[in-house]
Amino acid sequence: MKKSILILLLFVISLLHADGNKLQQLKLNKLTEEEQQVILFKATERPFSGKYYKFNEEGVYLCKQCNAPLYKSSDKFDAYCGWPSFDDAIPGAVKRVRDADGYRTEILCAQCGAHLGHVFLGEGFTQKDTRYCVNSLSLNFQKADAKERLKQAYFAGGCFWGC
Repeated sequence: MKKSILILLLFVISLLHADGNKLQQLKLNKLTEEEQQVILFKATERPFSGKYYKFNEEGVYLCKQCNAPLYKSSDKFDAYCGWPSFDDAIPGAVKRVRDADGYRTEILCAQCGAHLGHVFLGEGFTQKDTRYCVNSLSLNFQKADAKERLKQAYFAGGCFWGC
């Protein structure tokens, strides 16, 4: 029995050490005290206070701590909850874990483990029926370049009105 516990303990320590090494290899951004409270200690910013709540530019939302791409602006919608909401994440970018309260599902950056917020299912806001409720303090934004925005062009022939 003692040997089994010791083996299990060594296994857990090796996993933690491997994750620690991976985290050390990442180039992490310096965080403000307020960002640390949200990203590292799982606090929540005040609703309707974040800079990305009513933000609607085209581009990609990145993890504030490690710059990993997390969400596309095309998946953002207004859930009227006070935080940026997305109905989808970039595949493999966000990890879901049971929250400490035992009821909600916490979302973390899959690359660095930064706390992003929570995900809610079955609310009916969008066709995907998913709401990633994210703290603005957990995000950076990268604008789409002009080439990406110009995916389709319309040409009209004939009269002035394009008939």
